[in-house]
Amino acid sequence: MLFNSLDFAIFFPIVFIGYWFVFNKKLSLQNAFLLISSYYFYACWNWRFMFLLMFSTLLDYYTGKKIHNATGASQKKIWLWISILVNLGFLGFFKYFNFFVASFSDVFSVFGYKLSGWTLNIILPVGISFYTFHGLSYVIDIYKERIKPVNNIVDYSLFVSFFPLLVAGPIERATHLLPQIRAPRSFDYNLAVSGVRQILWGLFKKLVIADNCAQYANMAFNNTQDYNGSSLALGAVFFAFQIYGDFSGYTDMASGTSKLLGIGLIKNFSYPYFSRDIAEFWRRWHISLSSWFKDYVYIPLGGSRVAVPKQVRNVFVIFLLSGFWHGANLTFIAWGFLHACYFLPSLLRGTNKKNKLDTVAILNFKDGAHMLITFGLVVFAWIFFRAATIYDAFKYISILFSGSLFSVPMFFPKKLIAVLLFFIVLEWIGRKHEFALDGLCVKLPAIAKALLYYILLVLIFYFIGKEQQFIYFQF
Repeated sequence: MLFNSLDFAIFFPIVFIGYWFVFNKKLSLQNAFLLISSYYFYACWNWRFMFLLMFSTLLDYYTGKKIHNATGASQKKIWLWISILVNLGFLGFFKYFNFFVASFSDVFSVFGYKLSGWTLNIILPVGISFYTFHGLSYVIDIYKERIKPVNNIVDYSLFVSFFPLLVAGPIERATHLLPQIRAPRSFDYNLAVSGVRQILWGLFKKLVIADNCAQYANMAFNNTQDYNGSSLALGAVFFAFQIYGDFSGYTDMASGTSKLLGIGLIKNFSYPYFSRDIAEFWRRWHISLSSWFKDYVYIPLGGSRVAVPKQVRNVFVIFLLSGFWHGANLTFIAWGFLHACYFLPSLLRGTNKKNKLDTVAILNFKDGAHMLITFGLVVFAWIFFRAATIYDAFKYISILFSGSLFSVPMFFPKKLIAVLLFFIVLEWIGRKHEFALDGLCVKLPAIAKALLYYILLVLIFYFIGKEQQFIYFQF
């Protein structure tokens, strides 16, 4: 069930009415109704994987209690590792089994031994990477005594499977979401208005920006040999906007939907393409994942408090893990490796610790140049992320940087490029706020706001193209 589908347009009003007008008298009933709705939402993808979601939920609920009630450090550690190994075992089986079998066979083939490796036709359960990390953070936080376990199984289950974030994040923390689930909620008109705006902005990002950029990105990446270097450069840029519009658009729709239910989600994007270096980019892109790896992997390894060689090791560990989290393909590993290399200058100069999430008041030449360079580096890395194989990525790059880079592009969609420029301007104007449309609506008078809503709706209906599945559903 997609946020931009007719099914969801029927599903959510029913949930909204039941949530606020039928079960609003008692918090326990409200949460139970929301949990049932979330399970139905997930079952619409594949009801068989409901059992895996429920098992993962019960596992972490139970091990969390065992860790809290354990009398000794060794017992706590045993229950922690049970949760980690079982969770990662399921994640590894569904996501990486075929990759490891194929890689194992390839290694032996280098030495002249041909193995008859076998693989399984495994369907990846949607959202498994996200809800697995929800549960792991909960259990680790209990082990670190940051939180206490929840006694109400419904409340904890809702934390894991809350439908706006269930299949593609953001990756929530128990410290942020559980208190909201356990506290009585009343309808907040201003929050609801912000939620509707955010849904509209997310729909614009997805249907206008992402889905239309996808057509040209797919042309370039699926038929690389048919295009010249300048066309492939455009294709890579279109993919950069596709994945941003697609993923941040989903996040906006998820956050807007959650606001309509009186629950706030953590911010997952903060205008990443306005970053002035790679360290800043990773403070702005997929914030919930990068902060998860920082808190649960990077800092436990010593972070930046250790000697420089170990700092470098830690950086490569988290970026390679981030790449591997996205899927069992060497292209994702290469993408993570490239970002680790990009990050090293900031690490070695000590500038990675500087808070660069402040907004630029007036764009000057220096900041503009840094933004363009950072964007160029990110776009280049996206080539590996998007390519089907490492070979395809290098083939793409070889044509991209050939003499044909300076030739006339073989496609140049003027209307789409104009809309992209319009989108960038709106993002820049609204960059000091949670999402651009909210920032714009704060500044504009009522008539101008109505006109802006009208323009966005017209663009959505005019540019709505072939429906594309959200990219991050595959992760």
